[in-house]
Amino acid sequence: MTARLLDGNALAQSLRADFKTRAEALAARGTRPGLAVILVGEDPASQVYVRNKVNACAQAGFHSEKITYPPDVDPQVVFDRLAELNADPTIHGILVQLPLPKHFDSDAVLKAIAPAKDVDGFHAENVGALMQGHPRFIPCTPYGVMKFFADAGIDLRGKEAVVLGRSNIVGKPMAMLLLQASATVTVCHSQTRDLAFHTRRADILVAALGKARFVTADMVKPGAVVIDVGINRLPDGKLCGDVDFAGVSEVAAAITPVPGGVGPMTITMLLANTLEAAEREAG
Repeated sequence: MTARLLDGNALAQSLRADFKTRAEALAARGTRPGLAVILVGEDPASQVYVRNKVNACAQAGFHSEKITYPPDVDPQVVFDRLAELNADPTIHGILVQLPLPKHFDSDAVLKAIAPAKDVDGFHAENVGALMQGHPRFIPCTPYGVMKFFADAGIDLRGKEAVVLGRSNIVGKPMAMLLLQASATVTVCHSQTRDLAFHTRRADILVAALGKARFVTADMVKPGAVVIDVGINRLPDGKLCGDVDFAGVSEVAAAITPVPGGVGPMTITMLLANTLEAAEREAG
């Protein structure tokens, strides 16, 4: 492999050590960062994600509350609990694990979270602040990607950046952050014509499509920085990203692996947002 490996586990460990120190200092002043996580239903992947988030809080010295409901719960029960958490001074961050059961209006649930506690960064008020360049909270996965660039000393100014995917969770906020870092940004999606034309121009390529090993070596500009946000399970049970890691590693200058790349950073930046919310509350 010729590409530099951008190790999410190592970077996450370093950041979490700093967060623990900051959390201890905050606790000494009477404020312990608190995160509430709501899980509706029994989706196995969601259960794993929530367990990892709760464990990460414990390791960083945060207080956390895991609140679970059966899949057929009345949405009003969840809305009532969100109202209680919004008013709870010991809770600085609230997230509702997605996806929700079909009888829920996910947009309405996200809007019910107080913007000052919306550590996922999905509330319309926080999305608007990000768009204007004054974010309160940055969505965790794009936030983690930007930390990769900073840690690796990658200057984004004037670079051609291509984002594959236009989701509200990754693609759109990723594009905004790259734009604010003075990159020239192209967002590609399922209707983009001649996708490879765009990817071959990219100095920075962020893949968030949800298609296993979709990005191949012939689609990548030599010397590009490739960030693989995708996580896909193969028939043999193994995990892989949206990028053909083996092939692209021979072309790119730097690349994130799957697993061990963006994934650990997503939870790490959830801790960052919760800590920042607690620090703001404590003044």
